[in-house]
Amino acid sequence: MKESYKQIKDDSQLVQALHQECEDIRRYAFQSINLTAETELVLSHTYKDCIFIGCQLPMGLKKKSKDCLFLPDMGETFRYRNHLYTPEELYEGYSPANKSSYETCFDGRVYKHFLKKGKRASDVKESLARSLHDHSISDCLHDFLSNYNEHRLVGIMGGHSLSRTDIAYWQTAHLCKRLTEKGFLMISGGGPGAMEATHLGAWMAGRNEIEMMDALHILSTAPKYTDEGWLETAWRVHDRFPQKKYQSLGIPTWLYGHEPSTPLATHIAKYFDNSIREDGILTIAKGGIIYTPGSAGTLQEIFQEAVQNHYLTFGYASPMIFLGTDFWTKEVPVWPLIMDLTEKGIYKNLILCLSDKEEDVQRVLMEQVSKHQQPK
Repeated sequence: MKESYKQIKDDSQLVQALHQECEDIRRYAFQSINLTAETELVLSHTYKDCIFIGCQLPMGLKKKSKDCLFLPDMGETFRYRNHLYTPEELYEGYSPANKSSYETCFDGRVYKHFLKKGKRASDVKESLARSLHDHSISDCLHDFLSNYNEHRLVGIMGGHSLSRTDIAYWQTAHLCKRLTEKGFLMISGGGPGAMEATHLGAWMAGRNEIEMMDALHILSTAPKYTDEGWLETAWRVHDRFPQKKYQSLGIPTWLYGHEPSTPLATHIAKYFDNSIREDGILTIAKGGIIYTPGSAGTLQEIFQEAVQNHYLTFGYASPMIFLGTDFWTKEVPVWPLIMDLTEKGIYKNLILCLSDKEEDVQRVLMEQVSKHQQPK
C-alpha cells in the first residue's frame, strides 16, 4: 500500500520539503503554492507521482515531472484554497462606506457568477471547479479542527431570521461568549440571525459587558439581514473590537448567498454544495449541539442529529441542548415528542437538556468534556 501524499500548503513547508528531500520528490501534493518564488530550488529536483493544484509553476517544471497531476485554477472566483477564508478575504473589495461595493467584492462576484451559471451547474468545467473548491475547503477545515479537542466543538442551530433586537439573539450571544472563554469552539452556519449571534458572542470573548452592550447597540440599528446597513454594522463591530485571541467557525454556502455571511466569524468555510455544508456541521460538532428557536431547517437538523446519536455513528452520543423552554414545549413542541420517543425506546443513547439557563448548558457541555477526558 502506497504512503499518503505529503501536503504542502505554504511557502515555509515548500522550502523545508525541497531542502530535506533528495533529487527525486515523490508523492507530494502542492496546494495553491507559488513555486516560481523558488524557481532555482524547485527546478533542482525531479517530481514523480505528485499533484499540483492551483499552483504557479516555473517554466520547465513539467519537463522534470513524471506521472504527475496538474490541476489549474478555473477562473478568478474558484481558486483552490490552502486555508479557510478570513472575513477580510471573503469580503475583499468591500467597504462599509460604499454599500454598492458588495456587488464587486469577492463574495459578491462569486455569488453573481454562481447564479449566472446556475445553482446546479450543467457546464462540466463549472461543476468541476466548484467541486475542487469545496474539496479544498474540506481539507482546510480538517486541518483547522485538528487543533481542537473534538469534545469542545459545539454547534449552534437556529433561525436565520432572528432579529438582532430579539431577546433570544442577545441570550445566544452571551452564552457563546461564555463558552468561547471556557475553551469551546463555537460553530454555526455562518449566516444571519442565531448564526450571527453565535459569532458575535465568540468575537466579543474576553471583553467586558459594557463593550458587549455597545456592540449589540451598533447592530440593533439594522435588526434583520434584509435591512439596509446589516452588513455595514457587522463590519463596524468587527473593526471597532478587533479579535486576536479567540476563534469561531462559520460554515455558510453560496446556495443561500442572499443571506450574507457574517464577518464576525474568524474562520469561514464557505461551500458551493449545501449538502456537504449541512451534514458537515452536525458531523463536526461532536461536543454537542445547542438548538435555539428556529423553523423548518432547525427541525430537520434536530432529527438528523438524533439519528446520529441513536446509532452512535461516531462511537458516542453528543448532547442535544434545547435553549428556550416555552418555544420547544409549546410553540414548536419538539421536546415532548423527543421525550416520548425516547421513553418508548424508539430513540436510544440521546443526551438531552431543555433549559433557559446558561449555567445548565455549560454544565452539560463540561460533563461531556470531563467524560471523555484522556489521562495525560
